[in-house]
Amino acid sequence: MALAINKDNFQEIISQDKPVIIDFWAEWCGPCRMMSPIVDELAAEYEGKAIIGKCDVEDNDDITMEYGVRNIPTIIFLKDGKLVDKQVGASSKEALKEKIEKLF
Repeated sequence: MALAINKDNFQEIISQDKPVIIDFWAEWCGPCRMMSPIVDELAAEYEGKAIIGKCDVEDNDDITMEYGVRNIPTIIFLKDGKLVDKQVGASSKEALKEKIEKLF
């Protein structure tokens, strides 16, 4: 299961020495609900290697604005705390795995 990312734990999470992948979503977003099980599967597959979490845009305006998220779902890929890739819109599990593998 993907980690819930919010303003209380965000700084601690991005300061880790592992790649961080964050799915920006909202409950009312159909494509976000479609991506949710994929993100959860990836979180399980990469447990211990990467931090994969979900950030609800409704509750975390500050994080959403910091990364320029204007459409959801948006998945960002961070390495050493820096944005290195972004996926806007729904995507396949395979395409996301490809992006994650580039972080190692």
